[in-house]
Amino acid sequence: MRPIIVIPSRLASTRLPRKPLADIGGLPMIVRVAKRALEAKIGKVVVAAGDQDILDAVSGLEGVQGVLTDSSLASGSDRVHAALQQVDPDGEHDVVINLQGDLPLIEPASLTAVLEPLKQGDFDIGTLAAPVQSEWERNAEQVVKIACDFGTASVARALYFSRLPIPWGAGLHWHHVGVYAWRRQALERFVSLPPSALERRESLEQLRALEAGMTIGCARIEHAPQGVDTPQDLERVRELV
Repeated sequence: MRPIIVIPSRLASTRLPRKPLADIGGLPMIVRVAKRALEAKIGKVVVAAGDQDILDAVSGLEGVQGVLTDSSLASGSDRVHAALQQVDPDGEHDVVINLQGDLPLIEPASLTAVLEPLKQGDFDIGTLAAPVQSEWERNAEQVVKIACDFGTASVARALYFSRLPIPWGAGLHWHHVGVYAWRRQALERFVSLPPSALERRESLEQLRALEAGMTIGCARIEHAPQGVDTPQDLERVRELV
């Protein structure tokens, strides 16, 4: 595989305005995410920005290429795809890792792990799953859960994603960490499809892929990284840093 990491980022966050530029220990959040991507040493790192201010923030970061994309693009997947057309129009990279720009504490090893489903099986997409650690995490609608069963394996097929605590009954629940490793042709197909019925109902774009018959493999990691979606999340991350 010849992977590339693309980090989609835009300023138009309703719950935390100008989120990518939020200061965390003296660095903008988008810079911290990009540095984590560099530490993974997987391949080229690109920031797909919807705004010039984001490009300015990463301009001095060695090893990171910034690309300006249309600010009106509907999703991070669309932004990643648009950036690829600029930085790799000939398709040299056959796998693209979509790393969310609000995961400043992502472990570099997790970016290696997300490639495992593509290495071990004939999956179209790889993603990450961590064990749910608390009752709050299990029931919180902002924490997306995955219906899958690892058994003793490190990779499992995702059967469904929901904001509800699925599956029903006793046993482990899995927290979905929104990092994706796309086969290039799968991403091309995905962005050409309209939003699906279940995607709109759950507000989860990965369901579009499942409804279209694509397969998603989950790599198990031990802990879900703290993301930044609200001012409270930002303060929590600042404390951890």
